[in-house]
Amino acid sequence: MEEQDTGRAHWGFLAFFTGLAGYYLATLVFTAATADRFAEVDISDPPVLGPLLLLVFLPNVLLGLGPAVVSWRWGAGPNRDFGLLPTVRDLKVGLAAGGAALLAAWLLGAILLRLTRDQTSGAERIEALSGGRTVWLAAAVLFVFLGAPLAEELLTRGALWQALAHYRVPRVAVLALTALVFAFLHEESWRMISLFAQGLAIGAARMITGRVASSVVAHATNNLLPAVYLYTG
Repeated sequence: MEEQDTGRAHWGFLAFFTGLAGYYLATLVFTAATADRFAEVDISDPPVLGPLLLLVFLPNVLLGLGPAVVSWRWGAGPNRDFGLLPTVRDLKVGLAAGGAALLAAWLLGAILLRLTRDQTSGAERIEALSGGRTVWLAAAVLFVFLGAPLAEELLTRGALWQALAHYRVPRVAVLALTALVFAFLHEESWRMISLFAQGLAIGAARMITGRVASSVVAHATNNLLPAVYLYTG
């Protein structure tokens, strides 16, 4: 296993909490601004919300924007600090790790679905509010496949990983802690165990290559089937 020289950053926690603060602040503002609009929506026959649907993803954008801005200001830039441009090895390791994450999601998801009644997924809510297979749903699917992996990986396997590495936390502990944060970010308690297992698989790509690009590839691979299901399901 190899690690970049830029694998440790004294500003890592600042980048992590900046992204996290942006996420929760945007969520709070969006919820307050749209509370009246969504209050009387019939989920069985929802209106087509068009561009408003894309605002749902704004908090996720800020997850990655915070670390990127802090890296530009105090580091060497996101690409040098995190290793964002994928190499051939990043692609190979990322695809393998993403496949493992998908397998974990399928096996554990099948078990958890039988054990809980709270089975409504974010994908189902997005599809319902999009009004069907529209251009807005296509844009949402693209974000699920590419945008969300990039933003979430910059936060967890980028900023948080480097912050923990800066304080010489053992790599196995870093892998577990970032996977735990990854699971909590999705705020779906019924599949927390599955998300944690997926986070371990995705994080393994980061640990093997020392680069965030590999975990982005793994994350995108993990999100591919949910994205396809979101558009066709």
